[in-house]
Amino acid sequence: MNGETGGPLPLFMNAVYLIAASLFILGLKRLSSPKTARGGNTLGAVAMLIAVVVTLLHWEIVSFVWVVVGVVIGAGVGTYLARTVKMTAMPQMVALLNGFGGAASALVAGDEYLRYSAGMFLGYDVQATIMLSVIIGAITFSGSLIAFGKLQELISGRTVVLPGQRLWATALFLGMFGLAAWLVAVPASMPLYVVLNVAALAMGIFFVMPIGGADMPVVISLLNSYSGLAAAMTGFVLKNNVLIIAGALVGASGIILTKIMCDAMNRSLANVLFGAFTGQMMGGGGPAGAVAAKPVRSVSAQDTALLMAYARNVIFVPGYGLAVSQAQHQVREIADVLEGKGVDVKYAVHPVAGRMPGHMNVLLAEANVPYTQLFEMEQINPEFEHTDVAVVIGANDVVNPSARHDKNSPIYGMPILDVDKAQTVVVLKRSMNPGFAGIDNELFYNDNTRMLFGDARKSLLAIIQELKSGA
Repeated sequence: MNGETGGPLPLFMNAVYLIAASLFILGLKRLSSPKTARGGNTLGAVAMLIAVVVTLLHWEIVSFVWVVVGVVIGAGVGTYLARTVKMTAMPQMVALLNGFGGAASALVAGDEYLRYSAGMFLGYDVQATIMLSVIIGAITFSGSLIAFGKLQELISGRTVVLPGQRLWATALFLGMFGLAAWLVAVPASMPLYVVLNVAALAMGIFFVMPIGGADMPVVISLLNSYSGLAAAMTGFVLKNNVLIIAGALVGASGIILTKIMCDAMNRSLANVLFGAFTGQMMGGGGPAGAVAAKPVRSVSAQDTALLMAYARNVIFVPGYGLAVSQAQHQVREIADVLEGKGVDVKYAVHPVAGRMPGHMNVLLAEANVPYTQLFEMEQINPEFEHTDVAVVIGANDVVNPSARHDKNSPIYGMPILDVDKAQTVVVLKRSMNPGFAGIDNELFYNDNTRMLFGDARKSLLAIIQELKSGA
């Protein structure tokens, strides 16, 4: 695909690739705002379609029979997943997609190494990029599978540190790159190449297993970046310009998003990248299920409706529990009723609320919540002390006041939503079980907090009924 055969086709391909790359950049820019995100996603899809179609026009492409088979299978699986996967499982799906992207890059690079072992000449630069593609792609694949398992609760979502974790991980990390350098320096060796693949897969497991549930948004964005970097490395192997550009864009945007997630959790990027080697990752460090024996104040749906109806302003704080109960449409309906009564309604969205970056934004957008009512943490925090009612729906760690003062808490120092400063806080929750970080939430025991226990959707439906009946 590198155009070494000459003629007008490679020049035409590169010109179209340039158009596709421009659309990728424009689409990525539009993804930065909820108002333009849908259009940005469409631009990215069109760009990818253009890139794929023009690549298929090249005479060196594999048999079109296999291309059609792949398209049919892939489109079928993708359509099925898109239509059936629930919002609560969307983080798991994103983790799998990251993993598949990394695996695809590693497999393509592996095919090039097979051709090299069969006698095809490859320069040292191409061999080096093959090794990088395999290492990054395999780490992304196995790490994403572990992230999927944690999110799906197939394996423990808490920190899992193996005996000798630091020693094993460091030795594996150094040995992996040492072996990669050796494979570049010597003639092709398939047995050693297989060992490199196994080592990279093991590295992905070592990397994600020690990470607790509170860090999952960071992990997903980081693995997304890795999948882009693996694709970019594969682009260098194939000398395919659009793959290099697209992979670099995904890699760079993923790193930027990872930095945003780290800031939101008061974590350094270095700690995310190397914390798995030392077992010092945040999340899951607290005592699981440690619920303090303190009194809480319960409230009924009727009383909650009265509080909202006579408030001047209400701020909804969505969390993972909102996704679990699929209650976003009921929240929007309550907001509409309250606005009809003259109540000012806003939504406070924490950067790491949910199980993946932007989880709550996507959830609320599904219910057509106006973008102008969505506020990020820095914007909304100063308003809580002037708020009559803050309604927390399924959020735990991102509203836990212990993050401000309890140095023994695993979330100490993490910026939180200051809901405890509102005049009244209503927390919709199934039970007193702790959040994903595995720690108790002191917000639940504050004098100004009221607990509305039960399924969030059923509770909100009861509130809607009370509001419409004249509360």
